[in-house]
Amino acid sequence: MQPIKLKLAEACRWDCVSLGEVMLRLDPGEGRIHTSRIFQAWEGGGEYNVSRGLRRAFGLRTAILTAFADNPIGRLVEDFILQGGVDTSQIKWLKYDGIGRTVRNGLNFTERGYGVRAAVGCSDRGNTAISHTKVGDFDFEKIFGEYGTRWLHTGGIFAALSETTPGVVADAVAKAKKHGVIVSYDLNYRESLWKAIGGKAKAQEVNRALVSQIDVLFGNEEDFSGIEMQGVTDDFDELPVEAYAQMLRDVAKAYPNLKIIATTLRTAHTATQNAWGAIMIYEDKIYHVPQRDIEIMDRVGGGDSFASGLIYGFLSGESPEWALKAGVAHGALAMTTPGDTSTASKAEVVRVMGGGSARIAR
Repeated sequence: MQPIKLKLAEACRWDCVSLGEVMLRLDPGEGRIHTSRIFQAWEGGGEYNVSRGLRRAFGLRTAILTAFADNPIGRLVEDFILQGGVDTSQIKWLKYDGIGRTVRNGLNFTERGYGVRAAVGCSDRGNTAISHTKVGDFDFEKIFGEYGTRWLHTGGIFAALSETTPGVVADAVAKAKKHGVIVSYDLNYRESLWKAIGGKAKAQEVNRALVSQIDVLFGNEEDFSGIEMQGVTDDFDELPVEAYAQMLRDVAKAYPNLKIIATTLRTAHTATQNAWGAIMIYEDKIYHVPQRDIEIMDRVGGGDSFASGLIYGFLSGESPEWALKAGVAHGALAMTTPGDTSTASKAEVVRVMGGGSARIAR
């Protein structure tokens, strides 16, 4: 495995850009989706959450490559993105027909879960603006060449939105690599997204082609089934650490282009009490942060915040051990607050990394 080689920050407009869908999240708080009369609104999306975390928690320059139907819902999500500090200059706006027959914006209803009741997600994202994206809609030559970015993050959720989005990812990856941009990809395998466009077999076909071109891969045991790795099991909580380490070695052997492969380690005791850690392979060496029990308010976005913490470590020139610990700490902090995105600060991340207690900070 080869080391990461990053472009100089001063040569780039952005430290990281994300390519993917951003939805309006509607959250019933402590209630249930099917009985609530009040929902709190947020923005969120697997790829976007990473750039948002890099901007708000770690102060880096980030942008989102996405598309919205130009109506009040799309403008509301844009306003949330602006509040998070992520550059919106590359958003594509599609004409709205008044009812969403031709294009619309995605909604994501999210129920937190508590104790023995698991979290529930119910997305309403068919026919969204970003799912209509095709090759040529984004000027990747300008984004990665003229403007410049150090890192591109995308993933399997965006790739699964339609028959055209995998081509957009492939084009983005090719143009990014041409201009020396590090590319990370989160497998984020979701059966519900792929079943209408070829199912698991199609997911494996698309993901294998894309993973063979990238630098950094995020995923877990379930996600790796999306690239048809051997030995994948459904007993995620029962695997010993060495089994995860061997899985990462197997992925590295199958995809020698990869420079980093990382996965969170999670054991769900209840919806609100999990054991949380991570493991990574970099330059053929295994790095491991052992699981420790954490309390969870809202688990959605924890993996994305893990990714942004780890990416920050590499972008800032820290050691691989530091990067992995930052990812674990940032992910844990993100799950203590509602919403997809992190509200943590770098100081809080560093405090958790150092074993800081939950005593009041004065």
